[in-house]
Amino acid sequence: MKIATWNVNGIRARATQVCEWLERDRPDIVCLQELKAEATQIPEPCQVMEYHAYWHCRKGYSGVSLHVRRDLFAADPKFSHPAFDVESRIVQAELGELVIASVYVPNGGKDYPAKLHFVTQMAGWARQLHAEGRELVLCGDLNITRAEMDVHPKERKPNAVGQRPEERALFETLLAAPLVDVGRAFDPDNANLFTWWAPWRNLRARNIGWRLDYVLASPTVFARATGCVVEAAIGTSDHAPVVMTMRGDGASLDSVRRQRVPERQGEGVDRPAGSQLLLDLSRDDLS
Repeated sequence: MKIATWNVNGIRARATQVCEWLERDRPDIVCLQELKAEATQIPEPCQVMEYHAYWHCRKGYSGVSLHVRRDLFAADPKFSHPAFDVESRIVQAELGELVIASVYVPNGGKDYPAKLHFVTQMAGWARQLHAEGRELVLCGDLNITRAEMDVHPKERKPNAVGQRPEERALFETLLAAPLVDVGRAFDPDNANLFTWWAPWRNLRARNIGWRLDYVLASPTVFARATGCVVEAAIGTSDHAPVVMTMRGDGASLDSVRRQRVPERQGEGVDRPAGSQLLLDLSRDDLS
């Protein structure tokens, strides 16, 4: 089973690359961020029928989506977004006792307090899910480098947004939910593990970057993980996809897999669209 996340930095600009990536890698669950499009602007080729999909859109910036492969999960997932989301920055899918979330944390350059508030609320939400006995996989662009080693030495800057002590402290609060930083757990000593590169001075080719994109998983989910890699050669976004692979055992996945589509013979079987679109939301809409 593959769970993948990618900040595409504009779904319209990256439509062909996203489709090619999905066809080649065939992830079971896909989390996309920074769509930068309204629901009506999502390119038709990206609305892949093989996935249940939820496009949580906002005009001009932000926007996230979550896609669940139909042949793995037959029933329509329950898609929603937490009350603290006011800018189309997080969408979740409930798959039995397992919750998957695609998240795009605010950068913080324009409104730093709003970023800290968002991460604080997200940490509380993650704790609440665990208190309810749920499992969680949180994927996306968190816009925080967890530690100094997650920034190339040439990019380390005192007090730079994304590297500040209070941001990293909040990151650790999120991990205390509890969640495991899967990428770092599988590659603990790699000081060159980055997922974002500024789009100038050939920084990506030189691997002078930051680690901003993560797969965070409940310990019980992490126990079934077999790997987590950064696909640094994929696409022209300034971010790279991050993909976690895992075994399909465990109680929560077993309960979901009982909803698997039975094998069918022949062709021409009608399938529901199963794609939900959420248009621009105001703060009042979420109250």
